[in-house]
This record gives sequence, structure tokens and C-alpha cells, in this order.
Amino acid sequence: MYEGKEYYYREIPLLPLRGVLVFPHMVIHLDVGREKSINAIEEAMLEDKKIFLATQKEAQTDDPGEDDIYQIGTIAEIKQILKMPGGTMRVLVEGLNRAEIQGYIFFEPFIKVGIKEFKEYPDRKAPEIEALMRTLIYQFEQYVKMSKKIPPETVVSVVAIEEPGRLADVVASHLSLRVHEKQAILESLDVKKRLEILCEILAKEMEVLELERKINIRVRKQMEKTQKEYYLREQMKAIQKELGEKDERVAEGEELREKIAQAKLPPEIEEKALKEVERLEKMPPMVAEAVVVRNYLDWLLSMPWSQETRDRLDLDVAQKILDEDHYGLTKPKERILEYLAIRKLARKMKGPILCFIGPPGVGKTSLGKSIARALGRKFVRMSLGGIRDEAEIRGHRRTYVGSLPGRIIQGMKQAGTKNPVFLLDEVDKMSSDFRGDPASALLEVLDPEQNHMFSDHYLEVPFDLSKVMFITTANSPYSIPRPLLDRMEVIYISGYTEEEKTRIALDYLVPKQIKEHGLKKKNIGFSEGAIRKIIRQYTREAGVRNLEREIATICRKVAREVVADKNKSVRVTSNSVPTFLGAEKYRYGTAEKENQVGVATGMAWTETGGDTLSVEVALLPGTGKLTMTGHLGDIMKESAQASLSYVRSKAGELGITESDFHEKYDVHLHVPEGAIPKDGPSAGIALATALASAFSKQPVRSDVAMTGEITLRGRVLPVGGIKEKVLAAHRAGITTVILPAENKKDLEEVPANVKKKMEFVLVDHMDQVLEKALVRGMPEAKESLGEVIGPVAEQTLQ
Repeated sequence: MYEGKEYYYREIPLLPLRGVLVFPHMVIHLDVGREKSINAIEEAMLEDKKIFLATQKEAQTDDPGEDDIYQIGTIAEIKQILKMPGGTMRVLVEGLNRAEIQGYIFFEPFIKVGIKEFKEYPDRKAPEIEALMRTLIYQFEQYVKMSKKIPPETVVSVVAIEEPGRLADVVASHLSLRVHEKQAILESLDVKKRLEILCEILAKEMEVLELERKINIRVRKQMEKTQKEYYLREQMKAIQKELGEKDERVAEGEELREKIAQAKLPPEIEEKALKEVERLEKMPPMVAEAVVVRNYLDWLLSMPWSQETRDRLDLDVAQKILDEDHYGLTKPKERILEYLAIRKLARKMKGPILCFIGPPGVGKTSLGKSIARALGRKFVRMSLGGIRDEAEIRGHRRTYVGSLPGRIIQGMKQAGTKNPVFLLDEVDKMSSDFRGDPASALLEVLDPEQNHMFSDHYLEVPFDLSKVMFITTANSPYSIPRPLLDRMEVIYISGYTEEEKTRIALDYLVPKQIKEHGLKKKNIGFSEGAIRKIIRQYTREAGVRNLEREIATICRKVAREVVADKNKSVRVTSNSVPTFLGAEKYRYGTAEKENQVGVATGMAWTETGGDTLSVEVALLPGTGKLTMTGHLGDIMKESAQASLSYVRSKAGELGITESDFHEKYDVHLHVPEGAIPKDGPSAGIALATALASAFSKQPVRSDVAMTGEITLRGRVLPVGGIKEKVLAAHRAGITTVILPAENKKDLEEVPANVKKKMEFVLVDHMDQVLEKALVRGMPEAKESLGEVIGPVAEQTLQ
């Protein structure tokens, strides 16, 4: 045993090694190329040809520091130097003794270190050391026989070594080990420990070699000599068998079967999935069809066949959530609470299919999100605007390259449950072309009697949509195909009144915009007067989208001031609004200021809400020709013809000479804002009033607006959109509205504060319209004016 060890301190050049380790008694060639390393060798040659070899921890490091080099290395003697092309050297070195770095003296122009050198002197061998040496020699002989990489002559030279430390170092130098394993042997200063480590390593190496031998024997039996590819595959199989792994296709099949069992699919779906797994197992792994089958199985397994969320059936909580998110919208909220009440009483119920129809900016889409939150369900939104392809709804068949399920099935996968709130946005904006009609494909989706067996072209198996709560939104019912509209429960959401807009702005929009712009309540405040001014003179809309935009504009300008002065506080009043938003965009109260001949005020319904429009008639010398301008549709032109015929039939009563029509005058009828298309019968009585005024020279009252369809005999028929039209008239400063008598029921929808400020005249004949609208003295019999409903009659309308 090495009982005696001597330690010597010396200073010596250092040569850092990359990926190589030198043991004592080992002779090896080293290729040196780094400038510092070459300098170190030259320095060593000038001294005593001794150099210290220590290995780098990371071979990639080009300029190693103290922490990048192992502490223990080998002192070596340079035996030979050969200069190579390119400025590199090949150096032959022989390892002498182990040494440990005590400190770095300098790094330039080469690394010089102070080291503690270990010189070992052999003493008597203990029996344990002798046993370890014999074991090591025996294992090394077996290793050389099995590996075929080390020449047999090496064994002869190794057996002749009697010093245990040298034996361990020589054996370690011949083994193919990783650098960190060799370093562990080098750092073992205790000879006994060094021998034990080597015995353990050799035992492991021989196990691996034995395993390789078995694999090679098994592979050799199974392969044909000419098939190199076959040989490699069989070798992989043999390795997998030894490791306990399974064939790729078999493993994939078993994994898919396990997923199918865990997914709790309906029986027919499970059967379909298992058939596809069988098909997949029979295919070569890289065939294009295999990729299609894998994708199909992924979709089948990711669909929520049985996952379902529990509805929150607490009506009070639902009401609170709906009121938190939206102001007003009484009818939609009532409908949702009714649905919850029925779900509480009857557990099994098909999901309702609601259609919110109303102008832009009234909160149709955000109401869908709010409903999902109130019910405690997942929310999915799908925009139908501009969709032309039927496959967007039903999906493509799997025969197509890159085929996918339709947007409905994709939405259900995204939701992860079979009972989400599914919002189909802009259902009136779909169109059709040669690729099919998506609206027709939606019929099955939105039919409660059919959608429990919805069939997607890609899935090819029915999916239950009956528990989904479908909500569709649209601006106008006229663009929705009739069969589709028939399957939905329509809820009309009308435009907001000024009072409602003011409350929405103060309670919802202002706090939201203050937060989004990074402001605080102390930085900005809006007065009610400021909000009203923005509503009246900077926006003209049924919803609140532009109102929010204008509020955001003010917040941006204030934010800029706050960046300059953090303590800035701005109070936005009606007087300061123009400072932020510039000149007023609209004139509030656009009613005519004075009574005029041949000019009547009608009321129109548009997709963006109600509006008022003027009808102008001018008489020109001519032969009775009727000219109509203002981008009028066919129905409106027919209304104008009917109105002219009615006025001619009442010529005597109006004091008009019959010949005026076809001998003296041409009639030019114009509806301003000529770029905007106008159509529909509801302007009939306004057209007739303007014509009657022009021929009789009697002015029309400027504070009166009217709507209603006219017949040839002067009867006034009901029209739609009464609430929107009345709100538009109120915005325009109109005080008296003439409506068809049959529209009396629609006045219930008009807000009470609007009805208090207006007078409503309900008529069923054109004579009553003219008596109220034309300025020709008060009529003798008030009853002939039809039913007059003013502020006094408010209670009867509630």
C-alpha cells in the first residue's frame, strides 16, 4: 500500500486540455493550436520540459478561466515537438505525477500556476490491495477479449505492472470513458479507492458488452446479409425488446385505445373510433392516409361528448350579473330569467335559440357574454359576416387535403363542454355563391327538433347540439332568410333614449375608459351636462359606440396632460367639451324652424335606428309630368304615385283646379340626402301631405312629423319601427307625431319621459292627417282629427 506520500510545491506553465485527460505513466500525442498553449509549451522547453496538464470542464470554452479548469491534473514531461502547417504543434508528452492547483500566478502570455505535486512511494502491499489488483487484471483481460478495440498485447504489459497505483492509471488510460469519469479516477489520491472505482466501471462495461453481444447474435440470426436497412430495423427491435419498449405502431394503437376508454364516448362513437385505430395499425406509419386518420381521431377524442357545466340557477344572482353588465335591455333579461326558472323546474330542456335584432352599438354581442356569465357557462363567439361557403358550417369531407370540421364543431371543441352559450354574430351578413348557401346549412344547427343529431361532414357521426344555448345577432330581420328566421325566437333591441345613453355613459362607459387609459378618478370627471352635449351635438346613433369613442378621445387628451403633470385634475363640462372635441358635428333639434309650403317631415326606420326625413315638392310649368329624385326605391315611388292620385281625387275639397295637374304643372318630388337609398311604404302620408300642401298653397306645420302607408282611397295603414321613429322625432325637436291608429299598441314601447314631451295623433284616414298637418285654421269638429294623445293621456298608455 502507498503509505508514504510527499508533497512538493512548484510553479509551472499550465496547458488546458479539451476533451482529453492524461494519466501518470501515459504517453500521448497532443495537438496544440491556441496561442497561450503554444507559449506555455515554449516556456516549458526553456525551463525543464515539465508542463502541467489539466482538463477543461467544458470543451467549447476557448479562453478558460479559473472556474473552467479542474483543480487536479498531471505533471508531464515534453518528449518531442513537431510543428504542423497552420501554426499548430503536435507534442508528445509522458505523464509523471498527480498535482493540484494551489493558485493562478498569471494568465498572459500563458497560464502559470502554483501546484502541489503528489509523489507516491510504494510500500508493502496489503492483502486487500493485492486482491483488488488481481480482480482488476482479470476484468481487464475479459474486457479486452469482449471489446475487440484494445490490442491483446496491451494485456501483457498491464499484467507485468506491480505497483497498484500505476496499474490503475494504465488501465484507466486504455478504457473508453467520459472525461468526468476519468477525472474522478485521477482525483482518487487513495490507491485503494482508485482500484475499487475501476473494478466497478469495468464490471458495468462488461455488462453492456455482454448485452451488445446478445443483441448482435439475435440480429445476425434474423437478417439477410444484403439488406442493410432491414438489419438496422431489426437491431432497433432487438434493442427495444431488451429495454422493454414496444413497436411504435403497436404502442400508438394501445395508447389510442386507452384514450378512447378514458374519453367515455357514446357507444356508436366509440365503435367508430376503434375501427379507425384498427385501420391505423394496418397502415405503414408514414403514409399520407395515416396522418388523416390520426387527425380524425384527435378531433373525435377532443370533442366534449359528455363534458357539461352546471347551470347557475339562482335567479337573483343572474339578475344581478345582467344588471351589472348592461343598463336597460329589459326584454332580453326577462327571457334569460324565464329560461333559468324553467330549467329549475324542468331539468331536461332544449336550449333556446334567440335572435337579438337591433341597431349597431346597443350591446347585442356583449349581452351574449353577459348571459354566459350569468348562467355559469362557457362562451363561444363565431362571426358569420361575409361567410359564403357551406363548408364553413358543416366542414369538409376527409377526402380533401387539409380538411377540417366546420366552425360549429370547432367552437364546441374550443368550449370543451356540450352546453356552452354559442353566439352567431351578424347572421344577416351571410351570402351564398357556387360553394353553397351557409344560411341553409345553419337550418339544421338552429332547429331544436334536428340539432340533437347534427352531422358534420368531417366527423361523419352525429353530435348533440340540443343543450347549446344559441344566440344570433342581426341589424335587420329583412336580410335573414325566412326559414332561418322562423327557427329563432326574435327579441328586438331598440335604440337608447338620451336618458338611457346618459346613464350608460356615466355608469359604464366613463369608468371603463378612465381605466383603459390608465387614469384615476381624481384626474378626470364628466358632468351630466357634458355627456348630454356629446350625445346631442357630437353623435347621431341608436347605440353608444360613437359616444364611447368621443369619451375615449377626451380621455386621451387628458392622459397627455396628466403625463406632463401627475397632479392634473380635469372636470369636463358642457362648456369645455368643444375644447376637446372641436366644433359641433350635428345640430340638435333639426326640425324646420318655420312652416313651409310643399315640405313635410316624415319618419324613417334604418338599420342604425330611426331618422327623420324631409319630403319636398316643387311645381313647375309643364304638362302634368311627375319627376321623383332622392335615390327612391320602387315601393316608395309607387307610394308617391298613390299619393298623387289621392290628392287629385280630393282636388275639389283642397281648392285645386283639376286642370292644374295635367295642363299647367309638372311635379318634382325630392327626398333630400340623395346618396342614401330610401324605400318602403311608410312615407306615404308624408308624400301625400307635401303634394297637397304644394297644390293648395297651404304650409305644413314644421313641428309635426308623420309616418304611415297610404291607399288610393286615403286610408292610413300601420307601419313598423314606431319606437325608433318616435325617438328620432324626439331627437329632432318634433312635438307632434301623426301615427296610424292601428299602431297605438306600439306606443307602449316608447319610454315614458319621451311620451310626456310629445303629442301623438292617431289617424285612420288621410283627411285627418291634412287637417292636423296643414296650417288652415283649427277644425270645427275636433273628433275629425282622429284620436289625439297628449301628455294628459299618459296614464292610459302605461
